[in-house]
Amino acid sequence: MKISALLLASAAALSFTASLAQAADSSDPIVIPTHNWSSQIVMSHIVGRMFEDLGDSVEYVSSDSQTVYESIRLGDVALEVEVWEGAFGAAFNAAREKGGVHDAATHEAVTREDWWYPMWTKEACPGLPDWKALNDCAAKFATPETGEKGRFLGGPVDWLKHDAEKVEALDMNFAVVNAGSAAALWAELAAAEKNKTPIVLFNWTPNFAEAVWPGEFVEFPAWEEGCDKDPAVGPIPDKVYDCGNPANGYLKLAAWDGMKEKWPAAYAALTKVSFTNAQIAEMAKLVDVDGMEPEDAAEAWMDQNEAVWKPWLQ
Repeated sequence: MKISALLLASAAALSFTASLAQAADSSDPIVIPTHNWSSQIVMSHIVGRMFEDLGDSVEYVSSDSQTVYESIRLGDVALEVEVWEGAFGAAFNAAREKGGVHDAATHEAVTREDWWYPMWTKEACPGLPDWKALNDCAAKFATPETGEKGRFLGGPVDWLKHDAEKVEALDMNFAVVNAGSAAALWAELAAAEKNKTPIVLFNWTPNFAEAVWPGEFVEFPAWEEGCDKDPAVGPIPDKVYDCGNPANGYLKLAAWDGMKEKWPAAYAALTKVSFTNAQIAEMAKLVDVDGMEPEDAAEAWMDQNEAVWKPWLQ
């Protein structure tokens, strides 16, 4: 009897402690930013649903993908679920240096973001994936909009990929035209597929596109730390951005420094979050291929993958 009573008391104490930990989270909503590509929106809702399972309230706000790190630093939003090294590493590091935002976790996924083409394009320009061969084929990518120059279809301007600087540094016969959204990139790619029109555009991994349209990244001079800032780094002595983007980039989660104290249970769960390339690609596919709304895609993904995310709440 005494042992049973002791065990019951211990269990009650543990339950009470757990309840206190959960109750310690502020009743203020955790504000999560969303951007203009599908996996980020779906993942934001997955993480938000996790927080709601812990008893927290959540709000979502549409946010610029570069200035969001300043918003996190100031506590206007609480976190960011997809910090891509190539696209956002500079903005993230600048905010960290000011203070107020930190690296909360790193996904298992490995990223790459750069110029890319579907395989039918290689038939028209057989020297690919070498960037010099692409430049020699520039006329095959020309459009009325770009005149004699080839067209490179870049991502939205706020992704800050510095493609125009790369074109200038490597003296490429290309003009950069920016798409308004990720959806616009896929629409152009699907249109080009109909007649197998050569196209080179911004792409990234992980996302669903690699499964739908087999293709390759253009191989530029290899990324070296500093080639985007120091003219002495890279093959062109007086130029910056004379290099490709990192071929094995990180994908991190960022958090406001005050999150740990204000929402300790949610913060503890956030630091455990880690998705793979395949999982992130599936999130994007649910929206971009299957046509689901991001909120519904998040719910569907969570229903099918409870073994992945439920342990992060423990």
